[in-house]
Amino acid sequence: PIPWYRKAAEQGHAESQFELGEMYYYGRDVPHNYVEAAKWYRRAAEQGDTDAQNNLGEMYYYGQGVPENNVESVKWYRKAAEQGDAGAQYNLGEMYYNGEGVPENNIEAYAWVLLAKGRWDEVAYGPMDEEVGELIEALENLLTAEQKAEGQARAAELDRTIPKE
Repeated sequence: PIPWYRKAAEQGHAESQFELGEMYYYGRDVPHNYVEAAKWYRRAAEQGDTDAQNNLGEMYYYGQGVPENNVESVKWYRKAAEQGDAGAQYNLGEMYYNGEGVPENNIEAYAWVLLAKGRWDEVAYGPMDEEVGELIEALENLLTAEQKAEGQARAAELDRTIPKE
């Protein structure tokens, strides 16, 4: 399938670009190569592919095939999160919680993680990660009742304005 994916990807087909990125990332039918994976994810991400945006965000976070850069990581997570990708919403919440690539903001972190939890799709993402529940619990232990209410209101606002994937 590589020649067909490559041909379609080179012609600008975002899904094929994403799939080619996956092949290089995981070394499926091609040699494992993070630089090539990042190149194809970026092409798909620039066309609005949320999976590619989230994956590119992770590559920047871990410095895989691209320089480690939390600001770039947040940029790509946010693009996917604002299009309804629950995994990216969680990742963005984590970045706010840890103050990585953005100023630390536990209320904003809480809002994004609550949104992700509410939109988590067992089919797409598998079982709810323990990490999601643990992060919500950690944030609830840090926030006052007023801050929790503010985070819940922000999550409701995000839920109204962000499309569901």
